[in-house]
Amino acid sequence: MPLRTFFIRFAALVMMLCTPGGLVLSEQGGTVLITGANRGIGLALAEQFSRAGYDVIGTARSPEKAAELKSLGVRVEQLDVTDQVSVNAMAERLDGVTIDFLVNNAGIKGQEGDLADLDVNRMEVVLNVNTLGPLRVTQALFDNVKASEHKVVANISSMMGSMEMNSWGCCLGYRASKSALNSFTKTLSVDYADQGMVFVTLHPGYVQTDMNDGQGNITPAQSAEGLFRVISGLKTSDNGHFYNYDGKEMPW
Repeated sequence: MPLRTFFIRFAALVMMLCTPGGLVLSEQGGTVLITGANRGIGLALAEQFSRAGYDVIGTARSPEKAAELKSLGVRVEQLDVTDQVSVNAMAERLDGVTIDFLVNNAGIKGQEGDLADLDVNRMEVVLNVNTLGPLRVTQALFDNVKASEHKVVANISSMMGSMEMNSWGCCLGYRASKSALNSFTKTLSVDYADQGMVFVTLHPGYVQTDMNDGQGNITPAQSAEGLFRVISGLKTSDNGHFYNYDGKEMPW
């Protein structure tokens, strides 16, 4: 183990042991790549994994504006999940880099309102970011993840992507994008189960982020702490499941 990594993990362990309710440090650690890591849940996740001694790669559309992410001392990569050229370029820069946990977090909110006010063109943008974006990244970095010990692809979805939990309507584009994300995650979990891959979707909770205009019942840090516990503890038996940030299973 490199000396720098040893000291980072040792310091993280000491801090957690001295903090009530602190994170549980993984014995194995590894490398995690988090998309959309320059703010909100993504930034909080980057901080959680970094504190726990993981090697973190955080992506941002404009790295020069990702000051908080850079301040964590993690590797920052430029990525626009809607741009195949950008995705391919990042994959080339990461050629040969083993990624234990790929966390597809980048996303945008959809259009609210009723059918009469629906802007279908806006809906296409939401699907491109929230559904096709994670698919592009997963495809491009599949070999990096497959080469790892953990082989985890964790897609940040939402309870609003659950068919069973759709009891109050609204948000056609956002709901559709997350339902489609859930669908391709489930399909890939079946397709690659025999290769030891672990594909899951995660509900981060109702989080106080810019996407929610600051509304929510938990902070990004609280969401990220729960997501960290779930993601870092995933096993092959979790493949193809949909979990809440507290580890409880969600209905499809």
